[in-house]
Amino acid sequence: MKIVVLFPTQTEASLFQREGIITIVSGVGLTATAHSTLRAIYEYEPDMLIMAGIAGAYPHSSFKVGDVALVETEVEGDLGFFTPDGFTHLAHLPIDMEFERRHTLSCPYLPAGTEFLRARSMSLNAAMAHYVDTEFVDLENMEGAAFFYTCLQEDQPFLELRAVSNFVNVDNDEWDMQGSIKAMTKALNQLLDDIQH
Repeated sequence: MKIVVLFPTQTEASLFQREGIITIVSGVGLTATAHSTLRAIYEYEPDMLIMAGIAGAYPHSSFKVGDVALVETEVEGDLGFFTPDGFTHLAHLPIDMEFERRHTLSCPYLPAGTEFLRARSMSLNAAMAHYVDTEFVDLENMEGAAFFYTCLQEDQPFLELRAVSNFVNVDNDEWDMQGSIKAMTKALNQLLDDIQH
């Protein structure tokens, strides 16, 4: 089984080593991720493509720093425009019902019978943006929606794994980068064990 793992940064990839697994540093943000994902699909033709990295947890979620989850849905949270009344997400426009149906991207490849937590995530180019609607999501990252969208468009089996490094709050600079990367790497190896056996 050919598996490729994308990490947004070299720091997130730093603890992972596993024979037979192709790893790529995709870059931070939606644009870099879309390009790296498409390139990985065409260059390697993987049986499974995995994105692994850190994420922030919204304070209203049940997640805590160090938790690791498989992402079941992604939303591109800052895709929209501002008016005098505030931010309007494109999915909320009544004139485009088709976009609203495509607004939440779902992963159809989540493995059954695993003990991993499941999370709903929002992807933003503007991290910790105060104007987006976070009511129905647990985590924030900067790549997942582009990864989901590209894989779904290309019929590429995929999974996204995220470890919580911080809470999404501009007044809180308490991050556990190393601890979350360690937890993510351990969970990634467990996920690979599950997939390969």
